[in-house]
Amino acid sequence: MSSKKPGLRIDQILRLLRQAYGPREWKAGRDPLSTLIATVLSQNTSDANSHRAFSSLTAAFPTWEDVAEAEDTEIVRAIRIGGLGETKAARIKSILQQIKESRGSLDLRFLKELRPADAKEWLKGLPGVGPKTAGCVLLFSLGQPVLPVDTHILRVSRRLGLIDSRVNAEKAHDVLEDIIPPGQIYEFHLQMIEHGRKVCLSQRPRCRICPLQPVCPSAEHYLSRDSQDRSAAISGLPRRGTGSRIAGMSSPKRRGTNR
Repeated sequence: MSSKKPGLRIDQILRLLRQAYGPREWKAGRDPLSTLIATVLSQNTSDANSHRAFSSLTAAFPTWEDVAEAEDTEIVRAIRIGGLGETKAARIKSILQQIKESRGSLDLRFLKELRPADAKEWLKGLPGVGPKTAGCVLLFSLGQPVLPVDTHILRVSRRLGLIDSRVNAEKAHDVLEDIIPPGQIYEFHLQMIEHGRKVCLSQRPRCRICPLQPVCPSAEHYLSRDSQDRSAAISGLPRRGTGSRIAGMSSPKRRGTNR
């Protein structure tokens, strides 16, 4: 990890991302409960499908109280387009029931009055709610400095050396929150996701055009690997990871293997 003070590194990273993608200022999102349900629907599906599922659910049921009182099959029918309809319907129903039993209503605005750490723990006590989902509710609906860490943020943070490669997704929430100034968490979240989607890709990061190349300790490794691939392509040799087979030749079948 870099020897620079974390706050200074974050400032530098955000400055470079801001130059590449523009500024990101906080905008109030949906109410907390709507954000919670929308985040549940976003699990294991595309953004487009999760948005359609949320729109379909809210069209079918005018209020969250109506969803709480509906049959599971009715909820499944409304959110089927988002995938995993039965699992998500049961989870949404359980979440709504637990909130109602605990608070007497489905209003989550009381979370704004709690310390962010306490609000996060309360949300994590709901069925199927982890740190990422809790973070989405607190950051986007209530403007609290709580960082949701998705796969893009985790990958880019590891490559930048902000977190150790052995830090898992759940632990990364706490580690990154400790080094990012509270006022920069919202922008950090959005900028890192955009960068992960457009440039710092999982399999073949586009380091040659990366705005973070000057501050990224992983850039040299990936640039060297890319150069080797380019040289192999020009010379006609197989790329790394393709083995010693010549293109066009099939490898001999092995007996007794099942992959």
